[in-house]
Amino acid sequence: MIRALLLVCLLASPAFAVEPDEMLADPALEARANALDDVIRCVQCRSEAIGSSNADWARDARLVVRELIADGASDEEVLAFFVERYGEVVLMRPTTTGANLVLWLAAPAMLLGAGIVALVYLRRRSTAEPGGAALTPEEQARVDELLGR
Repeated sequence: MIRALLLVCLLASPAFAVEPDEMLADPALEARANALDDVIRCVQCRSEAIGSSNADWARDARLVVRELIADGASDEEVLAFFVERYGEVVLMRPTTTGANLVLWLAAPAMLLGAGIVALVYLRRRSTAEPGGAALTPEEQARVDELLGR
C-alpha cells in the first residue's frame, strides 16, 4: 500500500517542460537558463513560467533564452530582451520602480487607511452616549400610549 502511494506521489509530481533537445551542453549555462526560465512568464498562459509551460510560445522563449546565453548575454540582458518586447508583464515578479511602485504600495496604503477609519469609528462609538438622546416628555407619552401603558 505504501509503495503504491509513493508511486502515485512520484507520478503526480510536476513535469518540467524543458525538452532534452532544448538543453545547452554546458551545465553551468543550462543552470543559468533554468533559473531564467523560472522568472520569465509565459505570455500565452499568463500564470506559468516558461520553464513549466508546455505552450508553443514558452518553448520558443526557452530556445531564445538559451540562444542569448550561448551568445554571451548576461541574465540582465536576457531579461531586458524580453521586457523590451513584451513589457514588464513578462516578468514573474515585476520591478518595484516607476508606475509599479504605486501598485506595490496601494494595497498596504488601503489597509492602513481602512484601519484608521475603523479606529476612528470605534473611538467615536465608545464615547457616544450609551442610550442615545433621551426622549422628550411628549415623545415618552406617545410611546406609552402606543404600548398601552
